[in-house]
Amino acid sequence: METLVAINDSIWTPMAYFALIVGLFFTVLTGAIQFRRLPDTLREIVRKKDSPDGISPLQALLLTIASRVGVGNIAGVATAIAAGGPGALFWMVTCALLGSASAYAETVLAQVFKRRINGEHRGGIPFYIEHGLKLKWLAVAVSIITMVGYGLLFPGVQSNNIAASFEGAFGMPVWVSAIGITLLLGFVIVGGTKRIVGVAQLMVPVMAAGYILAALIILVMNWQEIIPAFSLILSSAFGLHQIFGGIAGAAIAWGVRRAVFSNVAGVGEGTYASAAAAVSHPTKQGLVQSFSIFIDTVVVCSATGLMIIMTGSYNVTAPDGTVLVSNVPGLEAGAAYTQSAVDTIFPGFGPAFVAVALFFFAFTTLVAFFYIAKTNLVYLTGRDDNPVLEWGLKIGMLAITFYGAVESAAVMWTIGDIGYGSLGWINMLVLLCLSGVILKVTKDYDAQRRRGLDPHFDPVALGIGGADYWVERAETAAATVDSRSAASKPQLP
Repeated sequence: METLVAINDSIWTPMAYFALIVGLFFTVLTGAIQFRRLPDTLREIVRKKDSPDGISPLQALLLTIASRVGVGNIAGVATAIAAGGPGALFWMVTCALLGSASAYAETVLAQVFKRRINGEHRGGIPFYIEHGLKLKWLAVAVSIITMVGYGLLFPGVQSNNIAASFEGAFGMPVWVSAIGITLLLGFVIVGGTKRIVGVAQLMVPVMAAGYILAALIILVMNWQEIIPAFSLILSSAFGLHQIFGGIAGAAIAWGVRRAVFSNVAGVGEGTYASAAAAVSHPTKQGLVQSFSIFIDTVVVCSATGLMIIMTGSYNVTAPDGTVLVSNVPGLEAGAAYTQSAVDTIFPGFGPAFVAVALFFFAFTTLVAFFYIAKTNLVYLTGRDDNPVLEWGLKIGMLAITFYGAVESAAVMWTIGDIGYGSLGWINMLVLLCLSGVILKVTKDYDAQRRRGLDPHFDPVALGIGGADYWVERAETAAATVDSRSAASKPQLP
């Protein structure tokens, strides 16, 4: 375990600052498109899909939120506060606001370099590494890492937190939860992409709305604590608080670490669902996905953090092991902090409510994880109909889901952090290398909008190679127009 922690720290200590720099870079490069094009974003979310195949922008958004909104939004926020103090919440939000530009950038690339395979739109990190950077070997390596991570490692973090919360709330043995989660997940992933999208489309709005409503009720009932809470967060974030001033660095590191774990902006997780959306221009889906970061961190994570801080349901331990605050002695950092926060307002209700919310958050994440792992399998094999390998992936994912539920929480969190951090380093470096493509696409969208047009993407006109899907789409559209034109001409007698 000590070795895993050392590896984890070596990855994340510089990553915390690198993620902020990359987010700031793309915010400047795109002219803060995640803010200035907000009206376009809201319009695109409800737009119908642009072709018979693929999924709609809204479906892609919900599938992405299903993967983003998970245990990081409940347990992750708590661990950030426990290790970095209340100021960690400020850096989580800051990372999200800048990171939404990184999410935009990776989504644009996912759309530009996606492919149509067996009638489905498939794309993501390995696709734009191969067709954008022209580095096939790196694309294959990343695809293998991603498939193993999302299919055989990361699911354990989600199932572990579900089992722990159910044990704390209902006294349910973890092995019982493990069996239930595994069986339910098996039912969903055996049903294929349509069932996966259907589950996300049904569960995500319900879970998010219910959780945010409960958080708002708690905030209203503690309205007198709102200003002191914000003051505490800001002073802690910048090292001005007398208790937390000495851990300002930890506040940044843990705030960014848990923000990236929660919303995975720049890690590439959202690129797979993003590529599946049928839109007429990559920027359209880029805007939609940048909004998912706002929902995940600025809304849901902030709701969790404010509940915990306003009710004082947290402990804080400095990096050297010194206990700075012990408001809830003996309570382990994680979902238990959130359960305690809710319980202060609704006695006896907190553990059950958070356990159910965590189940919905984590289970939809598990469902989305399989879609990501499956997409990487499709990339590696070039086929969407390989039942032997697909069943192997399903069985492996179900096995780690069961194992993760009964394993140590510390082990599963550390493994998850290492995986996300490694992918984040690779993907963010790739984004920087392909920033020229992102800039071209963004300028093209802006130019068409200034002319009052509904933007349509033409990679040939922009000098972007490797965008085969869009070239084929343009050729098909041209052929259709030609055939209709020919059919409309009068026939000679």
